[in-house]
Amino acid sequence: MGNFLQYLIVGLRLGSVYALIALGYTMVYGIIRLINFAHGDFIMVGGYTLVFCIPIMTRSGLPASVAVILAVAVCAAVGVAVELVAYRPVRKKGTKMTALITAIAMSLFLENLAQAIPPIGPNPKVLGQIFKDSGASVGGVQLGSTTIITIVISAVVMAVLQLFVKKTKLGRAMRAVSEDKEASIITGINVNRTIVITFGIGAGLAGIAALMFFAQYPTVMTTSGSMLGLKAFIAAVLGGIGIIPGAMLGGFVIGLVESFVTGYISSSLADAFVFLVLIIVLIIKPSGILGKNEGEKV
Repeated sequence: MGNFLQYLIVGLRLGSVYALIALGYTMVYGIIRLINFAHGDFIMVGGYTLVFCIPIMTRSGLPASVAVILAVAVCAAVGVAVELVAYRPVRKKGTKMTALITAIAMSLFLENLAQAIPPIGPNPKVLGQIFKDSGASVGGVQLGSTTIITIVISAVVMAVLQLFVKKTKLGRAMRAVSEDKEASIITGINVNRTIVITFGIGAGLAGIAALMFFAQYPTVMTTSGSMLGLKAFIAAVLGGIGIIPGAMLGGFVIGLVESFVTGYISSSLADAFVFLVLIIVLIIKPSGILGKNEGEKV
């Protein structure tokens, strides 16, 4: 029973990170139908921001975790810049295929740009301790403070985001643009502004996810966001891409599958089972767990 609880907790912790990253994917896809493959690299941007800002915070007598504010701000700024410089021109003149290629190109560009910046470079950077070593015991399983904080912060952020999208004027504008851009323009919604804000929020969530992930796995590399982004994309598709609750659900499913397979079978098969679960779900329900099947016009 102890092992089961341990794997469950690890799965929830991983799932919390995947869910937050998947929310960025699903928000952008929901509003402009673009799979932003550069989104995983925003995690890398957040990680390096933490590397350079945490020492400043600690020297100032502030908790290391306060650096997440700067990580969120930098990630949001990078997300907005990517939208304005790369995606908006392609949306105006290109096709869905050119937009997809641009997203892949931006991912590679960010990774290689990071390597070319002297303070970063190709060598890994190691974060110092972010949260104090403490915790609690549940069912005989010791819960570290990092795990508890990760799960709590993730739950709070996802609840706040859901309320924001459902209850605020800007959230309603996002949903309106997602449903019908032309009708949104007629009703006075600034579509471009709404899209930019969506990119900023999604990228900002990646900054929070970076704090939670690198607090547990403190080595930051220029490729750190690649696999994280891929698994989060799988989570978004699994839950039903474009659907916020689906991204949350998909993230937790992926995290739990990875944890239990690692614990009971083999860590080398964890990623294989993640992809296998995705394939099985999409065969049974192509639109994802919470998605709705929609016919396409031809």
